Amino acid sequence: MKKALAITILFLIAGQLVAQKAKLNSEKMNTSKEHYTFQLSDKVTRQKVSFKNRYGITLSGDLYLPKNAGKEKLSALAIGGPFGAVKQQSSGLYANQMAERGFIALAFDPSYTGESAGEPRNLASPEINTEDFSAAVDFLGLHKNVDRNKIGIIGICGFGGFALNATAIDKRVKAVATTSLYDMTRVMSKGYNDSVTPEQRTKTLETLGEQR
Repeated sequence: MKKALAITILFLIAGQLVAQKAKLNSEKMNTSKEHYTFQLSDKVTRQKVSFKNRYGITLSGDLYLPKNAGKEKLSALAIGGPFGAVKQQSSGLYANQMAERGFIALAFDPSYTGESAGEPRNLASPEINTEDFSAAVDFLGLHKNVDRNKIGIIGICGFGGFALNATAIDKRVKAVATTSLYDMTRVMSKGYNDSVTPEQRTKTLETLGEQR
């Protein structure tokens, strides 16, 4: 079931993303003052939300809902990534597209990034970023229009790995899909395509120690 839903989600999105990109290029449209890189669907509403993870960090998100949802209980998705990106970019675009298809979708800025809290800024932590997904599931599970038995995750690029981590430990997550998945923990340790030698890694760790 999980695999089938994941594949369906990715195929549904792929065609729409291509069309959306073509539209943006042809119209050369200006983004809003909040710098969204895509146009909000006329079938969707978007509202700013915030929630905390278990480390006490306040996360900032955009909640996308189908306009015709009414009081019906809907399936929901928590969407994060790519690595270093913010919700006004890819994760928001995915959320926008999935809300068009009847999902309640939450795109969020991970801890230390974008409008979310956390110091120092632009820090990456596999444990905390995995927790960010579970915190997003917390938020969705408490929403009055969400079916708590139908919550899934989409992880984009570097956050694909964190999405899988969260799914492995959080049994509330019923489906997971990743796109362009990249293992950020491995690349930070071993470099792109494992190109970093043990000697180079040791030197980097020594430099980081001196910086601290």
